[in-house]
Amino acid sequence: MRLFRHVLLSLPTAAVVVLATIAPASAQPEPVQDAGSTTASPALTVDGARIDTLRAAEDVEEYWTPERMRNAIPLTPEDTGAKRSSGTAEQPSGPPGSTPAAAPSGEIRTKIAETSVAGKVFFTKPSDGKNYVCSASALNSNSKQMAITAGHCVHEGNGGNWMKNWMYVPQYRNGDRPYGTFAAKQMRTFNGWINDGDLNWDVAMVTTWPQGSDKLVNRTGGNGLSWNYSREQDVTINGYPGNKDNGEVQWYCEGRTSDSGGKLALGCDFGGGSSGGPWMRVFDQSSGLGQTNGVTSTVNSAGVNKSSYFGDSVKQMFDDQGSVT
Repeated sequence: MRLFRHVLLSLPTAAVVVLATIAPASAQPEPVQDAGSTTASPALTVDGARIDTLRAAEDVEEYWTPERMRNAIPLTPEDTGAKRSSGTAEQPSGPPGSTPAAAPSGEIRTKIAETSVAGKVFFTKPSDGKNYVCSASALNSNSKQMAITAGHCVHEGNGGNWMKNWMYVPQYRNGDRPYGTFAAKQMRTFNGWINDGDLNWDVAMVTTWPQGSDKLVNRTGGNGLSWNYSREQDVTINGYPGNKDNGEVQWYCEGRTSDSGGKLALGCDFGGGSSGGPWMRVFDQSSGLGQTNGVTSTVNSAGVNKSSYFGDSVKQMFDDQGSVT
């Protein structure tokens, strides 16, 4: 198995390039709501049908043939229309906290370069009908069915639409699906992203359909969630950057983050397709588990990646979505 290592010592400064493709300005915005509140939507097919049965979830899996997965486009900007931020990034209003991680029920196939907790996300973008790819990770919760990713990997932002045919493939590798596939059942993201494309709120959580009776976290393990921690943290970031191995192999990067305009920053040079990959505190190489404290959102011309800050609002999103089954 190939291993990849990228350790960061310093961060250059450059203009941000957003890893999200922004919805057209003509899209009708949703009603104005507090940026830090969230909205949930049932998962839909391209035809607008709800993915509300196991049979419908299997249809999504069948849609994603090896050829469609191979040809899916790493989500990269067509322009820089997202707002860098529409206001001050969230500040912690309470003490740091974490929820527990959970080990898988079966065999652990983890190395630092490739963990079963991280995987690849495939979906169809409504505004152009094309297939795209992001990254995500399993997040332990009461449901055992949840994944966490970037807001722009579930919704177009700026008043656009929810992504369709959404499917998560844990530890994808060159077309292999060692843990199967998990279609979305319900998606949730911040109204700050939905209405304004505000990068302070580029986070989403997705409840997935089980594979038969086997739930995502039981199969792959799931990270805990951290919130209200310092913006300077030692982290391990995993994902599928399209500028490395064509996004066909999971990569990792580790280093100490810095505070960049209220966001977390680390110079991993992870391009399109890495969006939504986990930024993990206290990552344990033996278990492949950690505490998710961010998700990849943007990259700049110097290769510096950024994540929205995880504060009380992310914890509230977790509370709202974590028991949905």
